[in-house]
Amino acid sequence: MLFSLTWLTSLLAGIVFAHITQRLCFPYFWKDLVYLIKVIRYGARLEFYKRTSKVLTVIDRFVQEARRSPNKPFLIYEGITYTYKEIDERSNKVAQVLDQYGAVKKGVTVALLMNNEPDFISVWFGLSKLGCAVAFLNTNIKSRSLLHCFNCCGAKLLVVGTDLLDSLEEILPNLQEDNISVWAMKKQISHPGVHTLLDKVEQASHEPVAAERRTVTSLKTATLYIFTSGTTGLPKAAVICHLQSLKAAGGLWAYGGTSEDVIYTPLPLYHTAASLIGIGGTIELGATCVLKKKFSASQFWNDCRKYDVTIFQYIGELCRYLCNQPEAENEKDHKVRMGVGNGLRPDVWKELHRRFGEIRMCEFYGSTEGNLCFMNHIGKIGAVGRCNFFYKLLLKYNLVQYDMVKDEIVRNEKGFCEHVKQGETGLLLCKINSQSPFFGYAGNKELTENKLLRNVFVKGDAYFNTGDLMVEDQEDFICFKDRVGDTFRWKGENVATTEVTELLGLLDFIQEANVYGVEVPGHEGRAGMAAVIVRPGCSFDGKKLFNITTAYLPSYARPLFIRIQETMEITGTFKQQKFRLVRSGFNPSTITDPLYFVDYNEQCYIPLTDSVYESIVSGQRKL
Repeated sequence: MLFSLTWLTSLLAGIVFAHITQRLCFPYFWKDLVYLIKVIRYGARLEFYKRTSKVLTVIDRFVQEARRSPNKPFLIYEGITYTYKEIDERSNKVAQVLDQYGAVKKGVTVALLMNNEPDFISVWFGLSKLGCAVAFLNTNIKSRSLLHCFNCCGAKLLVVGTDLLDSLEEILPNLQEDNISVWAMKKQISHPGVHTLLDKVEQASHEPVAAERRTVTSLKTATLYIFTSGTTGLPKAAVICHLQSLKAAGGLWAYGGTSEDVIYTPLPLYHTAASLIGIGGTIELGATCVLKKKFSASQFWNDCRKYDVTIFQYIGELCRYLCNQPEAENEKDHKVRMGVGNGLRPDVWKELHRRFGEIRMCEFYGSTEGNLCFMNHIGKIGAVGRCNFFYKLLLKYNLVQYDMVKDEIVRNEKGFCEHVKQGETGLLLCKINSQSPFFGYAGNKELTENKLLRNVFVKGDAYFNTGDLMVEDQEDFICFKDRVGDTFRWKGENVATTEVTELLGLLDFIQEANVYGVEVPGHEGRAGMAAVIVRPGCSFDGKKLFNITTAYLPSYARPLFIRIQETMEITGTFKQQKFRLVRSGFNPSTITDPLYFVDYNEQCYIPLTDSVYESIVSGQRKL
């Protein structure tokens, strides 16, 4: 009896000791383990598809869900509910029309230019049911950039939304000259050569086309092209295969989403976050999505209460806009339990919790075309992800030394990259292999090659260069620090500095331009700024500059600040020096060069005075 009691006491003491040791030395063990099991479970499913050549795609999952729960709300848009069955039948109608009248064949690429609305999804799904790859066009891009998108992806048919047809008027002759068929979601049309789609859809059968049309046998088959800005200036068509779309669709599930959730998506569907994670994630869960045509900070919480939203999607800017709204008594009166997105600054994260309650904010990191993803499944403020020991076995990534002043990767005497120490900032690279493939960009092998870094640690290896500076702390949390190269982020969009530079070069009074992004207090990302040299014999014309930037650049890409310089500093490898310009910012009290600021009321770039500067940093002027 005494022996049994002693044994039991020893066992209990051992359990308590092990528990205390685990809490002190491995505080995230159980959360890491649960997350790892989910990753392995989902990965096993994808591996099964690969080995059996029987791929269950996102559209297949949608059709399954429409049969399993036909009357369940799939989409809520502007107060109207659309069930899984209704969207399934609507997409069948689109497929029937484009199959009959558009002569769309399996494997071709079709471009889609629409704002957020139910028919965006119906057209997308209808084309997927025909076995087409769909190219999502950014609704902000214009003329030359838009034409470039067709050259990239090879689309010969365009479906355009009712409210965007007029924006194509300038390039319609070019599209018709290139034999690109244009279909508008309208019943009647005045534009010559443009086909009406809406009238034919309403008359079409809702019977499905043959399932064989959408069947794929390889996860590497392209299903989408999503355009992203890059160092070439013009948009690049990132190839999205079924492997990537299925991985993205599992994101909400990995964070703990269920079929009972209502997901609020105010982000544009032409981006990966809304389409693949939002819509794809809704389908994977069998949940409901509240789709917003455009984000509104003033309507956000009223929408959440009205539709019993439990999960919302965000980018960092979105959360800042919410926190900038006037405080109200019922701010914590909602059912939202989770936010999923990226770019959330620590100060905004804390303020969001203070104002709206302890919502679990699930940060993730990943680029549209990238071959890796980090997820902050713990919820540590300021981190974009966490890589425990087990996850590192699955994902081969490295942080390497980067010289910010020279704007180049550091290599040792043998020509290989050097690892940074834990806690130090380094450039994030991810090894390209069968588990983490890189599918590149459509239409240009050179662009794909430019994203690769070869001979990194050994001769012949290849890594995807994210262009992002990251730091991994002592607890294995990963934090984003900055971007390098010729791209920065503003208003939730990537801005390609080369595109802006080329446009500024068209002005007769600008001899040279160097475009970069600067931090603005209280704003996420970096605002566009250009250092320019005025051509001898000319003078700076703020009115002419305003006119050309507003005519040819989307709002997020227009430089907010201009700095007039006499000479342009370059690096030892004859690149334009950006680092010191970025660091010096736009404060007229510390910069002796003339500075200008874009004023939309004056429709001109005006002198950036101390008073204008103070109104910007204090938040009085909206950017």
